[in-house]
Amino acid sequence: MLENLSTEKQNLKTLNLDTLKVEEILSIMNEEDGTVAASIKPALPEIAKIVRAAISSFKRGGRLIYMGAGTSGRLGVLDAVECVPTFGVSKEQVVGLIAGGDEAFVMAVEGAEDSIQLGKSDLEGISLTELDTVIGIAASGRTPYVIGGLDYARSVGATAAAISCNKDAAISQHAEIAVEVVPGAEVLTGSTRLKAGTAQKLILNMISTASMVGIGKVYKNLMVDVKPTNEKLEERAKRIIMEATECGYDEAEKFYFAAEKHVKTAIVMILTGSTKEDAEQKLRASNGFVRKTI
Repeated sequence: MLENLSTEKQNLKTLNLDTLKVEEILSIMNEEDGTVAASIKPALPEIAKIVRAAISSFKRGGRLIYMGAGTSGRLGVLDAVECVPTFGVSKEQVVGLIAGGDEAFVMAVEGAEDSIQLGKSDLEGISLTELDTVIGIAASGRTPYVIGGLDYARSVGATAAAISCNKDAAISQHAEIAVEVVPGAEVLTGSTRLKAGTAQKLILNMISTASMVGIGKVYKNLMVDVKPTNEKLEERAKRIIMEATECGYDEAEKFYFAAEKHVKTAIVMILTGSTKEDAEQKLRASNGFVRKTI
């Protein structure tokens, strides 16, 4: 029942929220938000299991797939979309599914989250295989759409993981790996776009970033596979080359263009004194890890 979920309970600190001054509301919200990261810490071992599963999927040619409804679904889509420019992956490698489809990202689609069949059919629609890792996201931990997706994922041999913001969540019973964090009652009762949403965003940040590190998308702490799709990112790409190689701007720019705007190749060219072709070969031999080429 909803009333038993921590995400649905009233926050005793905000029983008089409607009587507070703006500054008081903001202060309480800031204080409550400050507790979110600590609520995640006990779940780090399970989050690590998801990261390892995602890395394994990537190395075998599989995908990382997020699925959820409402805010949870939107957060999954957001993280998936950001992986493309940040890590230079294709839009098919990290996928975000939201109950109700693309329309649901900007407008509620009534009843979509209550359909177990829809969760299954959405995964069928992207030809889910045993090589993939599926992460079902639900603050309440009980969303039928997510349950349907997780059950289908397991039926085809894909890794099924769940992220919820309540203990003993229903979706945990349908997953091989279950992450349960308890950020507690929301400032605005039941509004899980607040602390629960923040917790989910932080966890997804961890999963996508750590898994990309695990497949060579990072050198030092630099996003060396960034896609420079606009002027700002082109300048960032050159700065990354400078920071990775300790060269000056002019040299970074020279190698950036010599590598046909592929940052990682430019870095290996500079660090190893290689031609573009040799640098590309070194990267292939090292499975994309810059550090293994030097």
